[in-house]
Amino acid sequence: MQQEIIAFIGGGNMAEALVRGIIAAGTEPQQIMVAEPLEQRRRYLHATYAVTTVADAAAVVTAARTVILAVKPQVLHAALEPLAALFTADKLLISILAGVTTAALEAIVSPEVAVVRVMPNTPALVGCGAAAMCAGSAASGDDMKRAAALLAAVGEVVTVNEAQMDAVTGLSGSGPAYVYTVIEALADGGVLEGLPRDVALKLAAQTVLGAAQMVVESGEHPALLRDKVCSPGGTTIAAMQRLEDGGVRAALLGAVQRAAARSRELG
Repeated sequence: MQQEIIAFIGGGNMAEALVRGIIAAGTEPQQIMVAEPLEQRRRYLHATYAVTTVADAAAVVTAARTVILAVKPQVLHAALEPLAALFTADKLLISILAGVTTAALEAIVSPEVAVVRVMPNTPALVGCGAAAMCAGSAASGDDMKRAAALLAAVGEVVTVNEAQMDAVTGLSGSGPAYVYTVIEALADGGVLEGLPRDVALKLAAQTVLGAAQMVVESGEHPALLRDKVCSPGGTTIAAMQRLEDGGVRAALLGAVQRAAARSRELG
């Protein structure tokens, strides 16, 4: 893979995160091509990462075996249909479009083209992404390994069946926004109790980061870790009662469900 051209159709934030991670993992910038219609964005990506940027998506599809589709779901047909004839059976199409099924992509390019559907998230920008992927009808084990290798450069990767991809979108795809809201609210609570804004925000962000790391590294269920913080009659259990009264758990469950439903609508 490191000897081949890797192409992107679309040069937005998620494409940039993948570009950054792929380069950090050892791919040379000259092996990466990005097709992006906005000239200002092309100049930025070239100046920042030394990758090749072009306005013509046909040029990158022709040059590469692995093509990452990174446009908005709403412009799928406008972006992909003019390129369909260029997707030969030896190419791998990796899509990061929310809600768009592998069957929908195969219907545009060809059922013979290997398609891998991926749902990454924005913490890939700092190498801490969470991504899930599933295979289209023509994708082989080697194709999945190639896709996984690209995604592993920017975070953790899991494989799911396609019926679960909308749930992934609702959980990890949209999930960073939920966590940002939690961090903001925690910081606001600190300010309400007299902390300076910068101190409150730093403590809130580090607390969320540390708690997540505890879950990952300990392997313990979050409920068990929470119980260890909740001393009988103490401050934390009193706070937990307030969270339960406020419906925080139900709100987060509902947020995942609504985002998953919206993913299905987009598809």
